[in-house]
Amino acid sequence: MNFGVTITKGAVPWQIFQQGADGTAAIRLEGTYHLVHLSQELPLEFEQVDPRPAVVKARVALESTGESVIPWSLCQVQGGGRWSICFERVPAGGLYRIETYMEYEGWDGLSCTRGDMVHNIGVGDVFVIAGQSNAAGRAKNPVADDPELGVHVLRASARWELATHPLGETTGAVHLGHYENHNPGHSPWLHFAKRLKRELGYPIGLVPCAYGGAPLRWWNPEENGALFANMLEMLADYELHPRAVLWYQGEAEGYEGSAGTYLERFTALVRRTREALAQPELPFITVQLNRSLEPAFEARDRQWGMVREAQRQAAHVLDRVTVVPAADQALYDSIHNASQSNLVIGERCALAALAVCYGRDTDWRAPEPETVVQTAPDVIEVHFSRIRNWINAFEVPPALLPFEAEDDAGLAAPAAYTVSRDGLAITFERPLAGKVRLHGAWRMNPGIAVPCDCMRIAMLSFYGVPARQAPNAGTATQ
Repeated sequence: MNFGVTITKGAVPWQIFQQGADGTAAIRLEGTYHLVHLSQELPLEFEQVDPRPAVVKARVALESTGESVIPWSLCQVQGGGRWSICFERVPAGGLYRIETYMEYEGWDGLSCTRGDMVHNIGVGDVFVIAGQSNAAGRAKNPVADDPELGVHVLRASARWELATHPLGETTGAVHLGHYENHNPGHSPWLHFAKRLKRELGYPIGLVPCAYGGAPLRWWNPEENGALFANMLEMLADYELHPRAVLWYQGEAEGYEGSAGTYLERFTALVRRTREALAQPELPFITVQLNRSLEPAFEARDRQWGMVREAQRQAAHVLDRVTVVPAADQALYDSIHNASQSNLVIGERCALAALAVCYGRDTDWRAPEPETVVQTAPDVIEVHFSRIRNWINAFEVPPALLPFEAEDDAGLAAPAAYTVSRDGLAITFERPLAGKVRLHGAWRMNPGIAVPCDCMRIAMLSFYGVPARQAPNAGTATQ
């Protein structure tokens, strides 16, 4: 038998509550109470139920100092020894604990007044993690990325815990939709959450739902949608409406040849997620595909290029969808990001989230083609948006520059190039005629040097950007 006040439903240890627009969250608790009296002969045993009137109280306190955040408040007492309370406006912050106890009329020092407690809860923002293996995390090389109080994770076991790598491990899982057949590893999201917590000053919760190898159709409810359903089930356990979705996926489309419809199907996923959660402006923070060192051929390279271009275009055509680059980052194996790369990607995503979710003035946007002009039969000049410093092409030989032109005759590689502050003039191996397009860092493995805004961030990969012809483009070869 439980003596005193028992919590049976509501807040659980380590839980992060999603705050509302007013910066508070409602926290509800239910339970039972048993009025008992201590035995005067055996202090560790109890006599029968005490008949005297009693009241149940609860409070929210700072875990660090014990100070009341919400003072002792009367709970509603129902028949059958049950009670409930709703703290309507618990402010963003924490970590908090909730305490309960009973008061007796005419308390004599021997009646039991003890109550259950819930430790290490917080009110802040919750982010759901979706996608495939690079979202789940696969890196196993050591890097310092320590757990931190106030950054917590909802595991597949349906239990909240202090967030530690690997976030998506499935010990005791009850949500089996993303039950991995391999142990996941290091991912970008713990660092992401710690950066947000430092900037925002309140706790961050993570809900990992990613699954290695998952194609987009497993997420899109207008196709298979099994992982979409699993995500909604996990969120429903705690009635969560996340602050944003962290999305990293697309390698599967590059392999299975379905890149041509990626943008259309991703658009459907965004729309259906927002509808299901009744959050029409729910942000999606997305990561453009990194490289792969696995065997490639032109058709597969084109699929990867098309996925990356769809990811770039999604950020232009879909409201509150952002994309950050990853193609400049090192790998752990042939296709998965190394742990140190995950730290960089998590940082980039955090800066994007601070801008799109919180209106912060962060310099998170990556360079991408602003103008692409054919200035001579064999020359294309590309100028990039958002160059704060200068383009760094790393002075690689032309053969290693990750750009290719394409015309009616096919692909053409660079033969020479010059660099300006915000762009490149690329001379190709032959004159270009007809419909001319430019590809940048588009192949499965774009090479060792993806140009970047020096001291800031790499450019986004792009595929098939049309080249406008300058008036004198056909007059001479430069």
